Amino acid sequence: MPRIDALLRDARLRLPDGVEADLLLAHVLGCSRTWLFTHAQDELDADTSAAFAALLERRERGEPVAYLTGERGFWRFDLQVGPATLIPRAETELLVELALARLPNVGPMRLADLGTGSGAIALALAFERPHAQVIATDMSGEALAIASSNARALSLHNIAFRQGDWFAALTGARFDLIASNPPYIADDDPHLAEGDLRFEPASALSSGIDGLDAIRLITAQAPAHLLPGGWLLIEHGFDQGAQVQALMRAAGLVGVETVRDLELRDRVTLGHLPR
Repeated sequence: MPRIDALLRDARLRLPDGVEADLLLAHVLGCSRTWLFTHAQDELDADTSAAFAALLERRERGEPVAYLTGERGFWRFDLQVGPATLIPRAETELLVELALARLPNVGPMRLADLGTGSGAIALALAFERPHAQVIATDMSGEALAIASSNARALSLHNIAFRQGDWFAALTGARFDLIASNPPYIADDDPHLAEGDLRFEPASALSSGIDGLDAIRLITAQAPAHLLPGGWLLIEHGFDQGAQVQALMRAAGLVGVETVRDLELRDRVTLGHLPR
């Protein structure tokens, strides 16, 4: 029977990022990476070895590790994900940080997350602002089922999920803050045929010939759903900051600015309704 250290040594050579081999084996065994290191000389039975080999082959064919393990870390949690949801990215945590900086630490408030997917943004906001009422929307019932499961796992009771396209599920509602990480890649962008993007839902990735169709709709309709002084924050592509700023200003928002991520790329544009 193979030992853990031998299996991992061979697997790390087969993947561009050797850490992925550790994550896959830890998933199969239901253990942590630390456990793998401290039990490196343990032998694995045939069934476990076969299950690991199957995941390894799927990863070699390009399937994202997050879909193979069914989870991805975001903010303070490990979230359940699946092919119906976008895989949460670390750079989206900037959107959460910027939103929290514009919200009081206490007191009632109403927040919305449009196109919630796995619920990453909405769950982070609900966790950090327990007195807020958060509504998360998505067109996909499968995505909402995953987001709801994540909320239950985190015992978050100040969040509700509604199915609908952007603001369609929020008729008549107004919020102190609206956040969204909508699709923003152009429909013909060659990157859609590369890497993990090949396996993620197209509806969560691309939006029109310039990638801005969803953002145009969100910015145009946001003022009707914001309270006086309420904020709109949108994540977007590295080369879309100026265009999103123009859309927000055209919608009547003020204090509009674009914030760069850790790699100094335009990442989030925000603005607020005048008081």
